[in-house]
Amino acid sequence: MSKVAEKIRRLHHSFCSVVVVAAGASSRMGEDKLFLDLGGKPVLAVTLSNLNKCEAVDEIVVVTRPEAADAVGALRSEWLLDKITKVVFGGKTRTESALAGAMAVSKRAKIICIHDGARPFVTNRLVAEAVHCAVLHDAAAPAIPVKDTVKTADKGIVTGTPDRSKLYAVQTPQAFHASIIKSALTRAVQSKLEYTDDCAAAEAMGCPVFLTQGDENNIKITTPQDLSHARFIQESHREGD
Repeated sequence: MSKVAEKIRRLHHSFCSVVVVAAGASSRMGEDKLFLDLGGKPVLAVTLSNLNKCEAVDEIVVVTRPEAADAVGALRSEWLLDKITKVVFGGKTRTESALAGAMAVSKRAKIICIHDGARPFVTNRLVAEAVHCAVLHDAAAPAIPVKDTVKTADKGIVTGTPDRSKLYAVQTPQAFHASIIKSALTRAVQSKLEYTDDCAAAEAMGCPVFLTQGDENNIKITTPQDLSHARFIQESHREGD
């Protein structure tokens, strides 16, 4: 972020709550990926520790499954995560879980970020730029350009080749003006719509989403291969210290 952009962010700083969605079933991993070891910490603890260090973050609300609530709560004291204010239960879908978290944030929250619990390598820059852009434009998300050629297909037959220069892989944290994302998620749940990310809910209300610079290391751990990649990234970070 440029010095000018950082100055603007500070001048317009609004109370920022981060909702960490950690209520998934980890079906593709075969076990709860959020509590697997990553450099001596559970994956979720790495995610929360990195968010806890972010200057733009004022509070963290964790959304989890009822059976994992005690374990998530224990992370707060074990890893000194003082910005965690609440641990709440998620719903049957990601959208329901995101809404549960959004409704549990502080009344002071002007900006709500929603972040995947399985993206441990979130950085201060990623959060700050998303928050800054959301303050100015209501909704923002980090993204990286797609490198591979992408095809659309129907029953295994290619139906099209989208222009790669216009394709981006969207990451989290996704940042929104609080009233916008609460309304968008409420509308989605009431209409029984399921979205793979929260930007889509805002887009469905006609809210433009601005993209900020993502990070190649900001991966989401979904499969055992992803976990191996994450451990490589973690080890590389240690060697660079």
